[in-house]
Amino acid sequence: MSDYTHHGEYKVSGGKLVIADLAVESGTVAAASINGDFFLEPDEALEDINRSLLGLSVDAPHGTIAEKVRAAVGTETVMFGFDAASIATAVRRALGHATTWQDHEWEILAPQPLPITTQVALDQILTEDVAAGRRRPALRLWQWTEPAVVIGSFQSLANEVDPAGAQRHGVTVVRRISGGGAMFMEADNCVTYSMYLPLSLVDGLSFAESYPFIDAWAMDALQRTGVEAFYQPLNDIATPEGKIGGAAQKRLARGGLLHHVTMSYDIDADKMTDVLRIGQEKIRDKGIRSAKKRVDPLRRQTGMSRPEIWETMMDTFSERYGATRAVLSDDEIARAEALATTKFSTPAWTARVP
Repeated sequence: MSDYTHHGEYKVSGGKLVIADLAVESGTVAAASINGDFFLEPDEALEDINRSLLGLSVDAPHGTIAEKVRAAVGTETVMFGFDAASIATAVRRALGHATTWQDHEWEILAPQPLPITTQVALDQILTEDVAAGRRRPALRLWQWTEPAVVIGSFQSLANEVDPAGAQRHGVTVVRRISGGGAMFMEADNCVTYSMYLPLSLVDGLSFAESYPFIDAWAMDALQRTGVEAFYQPLNDIATPEGKIGGAAQKRLARGGLLHHVTMSYDIDADKMTDVLRIGQEKIRDKGIRSAKKRVDPLRRQTGMSRPEIWETMMDTFSERYGATRAVLSDDEIARAEALATTKFSTPAWTARVP
């Protein structure tokens, strides 16, 4: 079989374009051509790469493909602008297992005032719906109706929140399904969004690689507001003036991915430190002496209102990925409200890590 029937492309972040043209027979790769604008020495290594793909199952996982390529080229081959993992991604895309942003129809769910427990419940509901193919992948901006602290899935409630401070300030405490740290979220003091993605979009990417990959559009949106934002490993979003936010993820075994980001807009640092028990070890790790210095509001850096920042973000996402604006359905809200009642509002969930 000589005609290539499967085509996949992958642009390495900061690197080169890798293309996989494949022919498939009886569930295996019968012919392969890896090509692109990368650099490779010696020339003969290209044939070694192509031969390494022959006979591979069309369902071979990313790791298996990458290891085959590594074994074929050995340690003396110079691969500049690409590597075995990027070849594996191009191959997986050619075979339909890994997808690109353009392979999906995206929605944007504009901010809608809802209780904080409904907000975190929506994250679970919508991620499960994307995994099951019941809805399109989406970007959703949050707008909540009460002061809140949202703690990460694996954080200790007692270690993160001062109950007296929370009661004093009327703060609702809720636990989300994604990992990461606690978020202090009074009305209008954060810019928060969630993304509901198919796992195929990050096929072959490590957690560390997937964060900046998923949020590339958000860095573009922030640039448009005058903020020079960048990622600091693993999940901090920073500017030359300091940290402005952080991201968290939850990957479902059934194929859905929740990606969640909160950025400071105008946080009351005194109130935050009265409610959150921000450990000295965490502060020391950030190279600062005061928790208050970790707050770097977007309002000061942009001079824009929060709705103006929302609009810039939604416009950027739409322009980049062809997304259309939509609204939550009555069914989605009803299911989220029910889940908020049975799970996210309960002490059993909120204090599951006491």
